[in-house]
Amino acid sequence: MDYVYGPGRNHLFVPGPVNIPEQVIRAMNRNNEDYRSPAVPAMTKNLLEDVKKIFKTTTGTPFLIPTTGTGAWESALTNTLSPGDRIVSFLIGQFSLLWIDQQQRLNFNVDVIESEWGQGANLEVLAAKLAADSAHTIKAICIVHNETATGVTNNLATVRKLLDEYRHPALFLVDGVSSICALDFRMDEWGIDVALTGSQKALSLPTGMGIVCASTKALEASKTAKSVRVFFDWKDYLKFYKMGTFWPYTPSIQLLYGLRTALDLIFEEGLDNVIARHSRLAKATRLAVEAWGLKNCTQKEEWYSDTVTAVVVPPYIDSSEIVRRGWKRYNLSLGLGLNKVAGKVFRIGHLGNLNELQLLGCLAGVEMILKDVGYPVKLGSGVAAACAYLQNTIPMIPSRI
Repeated sequence: MDYVYGPGRNHLFVPGPVNIPEQVIRAMNRNNEDYRSPAVPAMTKNLLEDVKKIFKTTTGTPFLIPTTGTGAWESALTNTLSPGDRIVSFLIGQFSLLWIDQQQRLNFNVDVIESEWGQGANLEVLAAKLAADSAHTIKAICIVHNETATGVTNNLATVRKLLDEYRHPALFLVDGVSSICALDFRMDEWGIDVALTGSQKALSLPTGMGIVCASTKALEASKTAKSVRVFFDWKDYLKFYKMGTFWPYTPSIQLLYGLRTALDLIFEEGLDNVIARHSRLAKATRLAVEAWGLKNCTQKEEWYSDTVTAVVVPPYIDSSEIVRRGWKRYNLSLGLGLNKVAGKVFRIGHLGNLNELQLLGCLAGVEMILKDVGYPVKLGSGVAAACAYLQNTIPMIPSRI
C-alpha cells in the first residue's frame, strides 16, 4: 500500500532534519523576488552579521551557500588546502567516515586517527603527532564536533590547547553540523579556522543551506590553496560582498527569509538559553534510557551529546525494527543505526525547535515500541525518570512571567 496520511502529526525525533517552527514556515511562505533588487542584499548584509553570533565570532567571515553540510565540508577543504596536503582527521562514526572519504577523494593525504565507535577523538594520538611534526607537514586538523551516528561530542577546546602547546600552525577545521546553535561553540575563543553547519539541524530550517564561517587565517590560506573549486569558491562571494550585491549566483529567497526568522527566534530565547534547553532534553533522555535498563552507545559521560542519544539494544533485538515499528504504528520517527552500529542502536534526536513535553511524548512512544519488540520494559519508567528531572529544571517562559 502506498504511504497515506496518519491522524495527528508525525513526531520527528531524528537528529536532523528537525521540526520547523510555525513562524519560520510562515516567513518562507512567499513568492520569489529579484535577488539583485536592493531588498535582498540589505537583508543578506544583516544576516551575515547575525550569523556570526551563532558561531560566537566577531572576526570570522560567513558564507551562506545553497548546499547541504556535505557541500559545506567541500567548501571548507578546497578553499584552504592543496592536493597532497597532509590532514589529520578523526574517524569515530559514520559522518566522520564520510568526511574522511571526501578528503581522500579530493586527493589530500589523510592521516586517520580511528577510535572505536562510541568513543571520542583520540587526542593523545593527536598530541603525539603534533609533537613529532617539527617540520609542520600537517596542514589541517579536521574534526566532527558532534558525531550523530554514535551520539559523541568532542572537546574542541582541548584540540586548540594542543595546537597552542606545540606551537603548531595547522588549520583547525570543524564540522559543527549537529552542534552549532545547540551545543557550546566558541569559534574565536577556541581558535577555529573554519566552522560549518547545515540549515536543517539546530537552526530548524529546511535542508538546503550550508553555512560556513572562516577565520582571517583561513581566508589568507585560501589565497594560495590550489584545490580546484568553482561553485564553492569563497573568492566569488568576497567579490560580491565588496560590490554590495552579496550573491555570485541565485540564493533561495524563501530560505533567506526563513533564516531571518530562525535567528530572531534564537536570539529572542537567547543562544545560551537554547544551549541550556538542549542540555535539559539530553539529560532527560539519558535518564529515561537508564530507567529502561539500556545503555548509551557513548562510552564516557565526557562525550555525551546534547543533540542525539544513540541507544544500544540487546542482541536479540534488531534496532531497525524499533525504527520501523515507531513509524508504522505510532507515527514516531527515530534514527536508524548506521554502518558499524546498524541493527545495534536506534537514535533519539533531541535538537532544534523542541520542548520538554514533546520529548516526553517521544519517550512514551519508545516505551511502547520496546514492549512491542519483546523488550521487558516497565511502561512509564523512562517517562517517570525524565519527568522527575524536568519538573525541577524547566524554567518559566520569560515572556509569561
